[in-house]
Amino acid sequence: MNMEKETYKKFAEAHAPHSPLLKNCLNAFWIGGLICMIGQGLRDIYQHFCGMEEELAGTLTSVTLIFIAVVLTALGLFDRIAKVAGAGTLVPITGFANAVVSPAIDSHAEGLILGVGAKIFTVAGPVLLYGTLAGAVYGVVYRIVLLF
Repeated sequence: MNMEKETYKKFAEAHAPHSPLLKNCLNAFWIGGLICMIGQGLRDIYQHFCGMEEELAGTLTSVTLIFIAVVLTALGLFDRIAKVAGAGTLVPITGFANAVVSPAIDSHAEGLILGVGAKIFTVAGPVLLYGTLAGAVYGVVYRIVLLF
């Protein structure tokens, strides 16, 4: 099958499933909001009912959300939620936990070193690298601006 780029583009667009944009946005909004609401609820429980200071309650909330995301990923439930919520599950801490754990679970059969150890950061590694690099560049630019 010999097609030109424009012909192939039209062919692909005609046969691609159409995404229900409004439905996807609403699902991302309410599920992402629910994740944030759970986080706020955990923080309030730790702070007001357990008597923890604000900073400690915030830290424990983050750890708890990471733990929940890891368990849901291990059980295969996080992916089911993500199919409905889309970008709503990318609330930074839960999405990042899923991005680290998923490759580790997928490569577990290859062993702890060549499987889990080598592939655990295949998804999250570039985020860490470029996030750190962007932070460093921002810091340098900020410092230069402060000098003038």
